[in-house]
Amino acid sequence: MFCLCMQANNGIHQVINLNFGWQFHHGKADSKHLNAISDWRAIDVPHDFLIEQPWVAPDQNEKANNNDPAANRKSRLSSRGFKEMGQGWYRKTYIPEVSLRGKRIVLDFEGIMYVGDVFLNGERIGGTDYGYLGFDIDISKKLKYGQPNEIAVCASTMGPDDSRWYTGAGLFRDVRLLITDNDLYFSRHPLYITTQNNKQINVQAEVANFTKQDDVNLEIVILDAKGQVVAKSRKDYKFNRRMRTNELKLDSFQVVQPHLWSCEDPYLYTMQVSLYNKEGQLKDVVKQRFGIRTIEIGPDFGLRVNGKKVLLKGNANHHTLGALGAAAYPRAIEKRLQMLKSFGFNHIRTSHNPYSTSFLDKCDEMGILVVDEIYDKWLKQYTGGRKDWESTWPHDLPEWIKRDRNHPSVIMWSLGNELQTYASLPFGDWGVTPYRMMLPVLKRYDNTRKVTVAMHPRGRNWDTDSLPCDLAMITDVQAYNYRYMYFPGDGKRFPWMTFYQSEANNTMMGPNFFAMNLDKVMGLAYWGMIDYLGESMGWPAKGWTQGAFDLSLQPKPKAYLLKSMFLPDTPVVQIGIVDKAANSTEWNGITFKNDEMTDHWNRTLGEKYNVNVYTNAEKVVLMVNGKKVGEQFNTKDPNGRNRLLFKDVNYEPGYIEAIAYINNNVVARQKIETTGEAKKLKLIADIENWKADGQDLQHIRIQAVDSKGRRVYAANNDLMFKVEGDARIIAVDNGNLYSNELHVANHRHLYNGSALVILRAGKTPSKITLTVTSKDFKTQKITLKTL
Repeated sequence: MFCLCMQANNGIHQVINLNFGWQFHHGKADSKHLNAISDWRAIDVPHDFLIEQPWVAPDQNEKANNNDPAANRKSRLSSRGFKEMGQGWYRKTYIPEVSLRGKRIVLDFEGIMYVGDVFLNGERIGGTDYGYLGFDIDISKKLKYGQPNEIAVCASTMGPDDSRWYTGAGLFRDVRLLITDNDLYFSRHPLYITTQNNKQINVQAEVANFTKQDDVNLEIVILDAKGQVVAKSRKDYKFNRRMRTNELKLDSFQVVQPHLWSCEDPYLYTMQVSLYNKEGQLKDVVKQRFGIRTIEIGPDFGLRVNGKKVLLKGNANHHTLGALGAAAYPRAIEKRLQMLKSFGFNHIRTSHNPYSTSFLDKCDEMGILVVDEIYDKWLKQYTGGRKDWESTWPHDLPEWIKRDRNHPSVIMWSLGNELQTYASLPFGDWGVTPYRMMLPVLKRYDNTRKVTVAMHPRGRNWDTDSLPCDLAMITDVQAYNYRYMYFPGDGKRFPWMTFYQSEANNTMMGPNFFAMNLDKVMGLAYWGMIDYLGESMGWPAKGWTQGAFDLSLQPKPKAYLLKSMFLPDTPVVQIGIVDKAANSTEWNGITFKNDEMTDHWNRTLGEKYNVNVYTNAEKVVLMVNGKKVGEQFNTKDPNGRNRLLFKDVNYEPGYIEAIAYINNNVVARQKIETTGEAKKLKLIADIENWKADGQDLQHIRIQAVDSKGRRVYAANNDLMFKVEGDARIIAVDNGNLYSNELHVANHRHLYNGSALVILRAGKTPSKITLTVTSKDFKTQKITLKTL
């Protein structure tokens, strides 16, 4: 049994990390008889138990049983990643010191996927019906002080139809214990920081007061990024004791020569607010990072940040992190954002639910603009599946807004996604009444940002298709999924509308960007630019395969079309050779038709290939073994801009090269050589400063290379992994969503000559050695250190 013992210092707010030392059991259980279970195993949070489960292959004859829901259970699992739905149990022992009696002790969960129940010593004490949002439970009066207490959590995926994608399962985000005095303290998500005119800082603090005093003393300190004090005040504030919690408007501050937050320079300040009693004793402290910036949204310019036009160049993906499943590791989030930013992305839409706090923290730090979305459909089926949505949103909405409202990266709220085909929405008016109900609640907690709902691509007005849907007529921003072609007509008839392409189809990548009036629209978010688990178009694919980056974060050739669009001042040229012509596939009412491409030059002698070249240069010359095989000029036509197609290029061993020109000067070139046979394995670590904090990750890329060190795409050898030192393997991958190999394992085949091992650091600084073996290659090792 794992035991957690701790002592709190009198009078000071403590946050204790409870992510470590849990026990886990997969399956159903009785909360009062957990000790009867024998197969508990040790895990640390964050943890996704669904990613560990075997794949559930559909029966070949299931399509013939369309009227039999039970027969189609497995095929319905395609949206959930072909994983079996179920329950998982977690438990942990906590022994509170006797000296803590009389303190306020709060158990805080950032989320339990997909719904969850929390037990203390066998008694249910709380839970969640929508696991994307957090909650806390005051356990002060239920603890046995000086004795072992068992904290247990039951997490359920609910049924296959209770989500449209892979949700993951379990304690997938942080768990904490908070200890304060019980008579005077800050409430949950207590600070609300706003800025005006890029100078004035306003702050509100929510305080709980169970004393007899009619005022409270608060000190506010604002620190710059170097920790220097830029503003400070301390004074008494009147407190209305008829309400035990008050939202107190505190002093405003004028910052001299403020350092503004922007995408290019994401500068962050820190506010620290301290709470004292009338005797001058420190009772509680809270800190919050924030940025000073202005956001303007309007029909004539789209989006401005600090008065400067900014075009959203974004990605809309689910919250999961590839081979890690739903487990919200800050380093995995950071790695994705770094990759996207290097390709010119500056925006994420959190489709279709709140991401983790660590995600927003990283966006704050890296200058990524966020459209923060809370729901998919406003239906029980897609908001947990356990309670009606009408009964849960009044709790969900304040928690979401109060949690996220201080992040400068968040520029707009989205209340839902693609509602317009659901006549079953509450009140029977296609979402208009629910939106109007939620809006004042949202504005109650934040009135600084505009609000939207992503509109379904096929859902226009139900009386006439020539008009926008009813919701589009009342939202602050008109967010259309895929239907950018409606912007000109709708804008002409309704000049007050501001347009945002909340999902863009990667089949139309290029036209759906360049055909918009980029001076007036907010921008776009491409759907699923990183492959993900779930929403499979059919077995054996375990998920979405239409992205520009594979599941292991390797860019596909088409990713460079995005880079050429998003970074117009950076010369880009990239070859993509068609391996297989696209089959037209309809998904969610949208046609996807993408050629399968790779960028290697080991082909079949005598065959001809179609070669795509993605570039933002004026002209490209294509060479094979030094001989010119074609020359093409770029075009301003949105349908072909930055995409040059050279048809029927003869394959000859040697090399193929694309040379890009501007004003007849070479600005970029890419040369792809025919490789020899794979001779050895190459191991590449992704970070140097690997922290021994128990949660930091190391992504190690393994490539098969020839005698000249060139990656060999044909290599598909089986690899075995072993780690020594205080770290462990938590996931393996190769980007192949058609593979039947599991992501939680110690082996993986190469795919396109590549594989990935993800290591989780322990808490003891040490030397870490990863050993990779294969019957086809000499054993290779890489040695790293955690600090």
